[in-house]
Amino acid sequence: MAVGILIVSHNHIGTELINTARQMLTCCPLPAKVISIEIKDNPDQVRLKFEQRLAELDQGNGILVLTDMFGSTPSNIACTVSDRSDVRVVSGLNLPMLIRVLNYPNLTLDELEEKALSGGQEGIVRCHHSGCQT
Repeated sequence: MAVGILIVSHNHIGTELINTARQMLTCCPLPAKVISIEIKDNPDQVRLKFEQRLAELDQGNGILVLTDMFGSTPSNIACTVSDRSDVRVVSGLNLPMLIRVLNYPNLTLDELEEKALSGGQEGIVRCHHSGCQT
């Protein structure tokens, strides 16, 4: 049994990121689902879908929820379950974060949360004409 990954994002950001990660890794080693939230969506229906996806992903080892931007609707919906012991929520989703998480399918929920944070932060670098620096 593995930790489930639930991506909650604006429009189709999450779908594109998971599709790109799957292409890069040639698979998806963790069970993953995406909820794409559009401006026209009813928040109550999105919350219901969110709860359904959590239940679908629950294999007994917890669920890591990744959202694109803290303080936005996807993040706010995800944070409604942040007090659960079997869920961790990390905002600021980017491709390095997702790749890092998917590269460690055997880690615990707490360990994957740390990998998400480190992958997201370390994936941000400033590039100059003399080369890239962290």
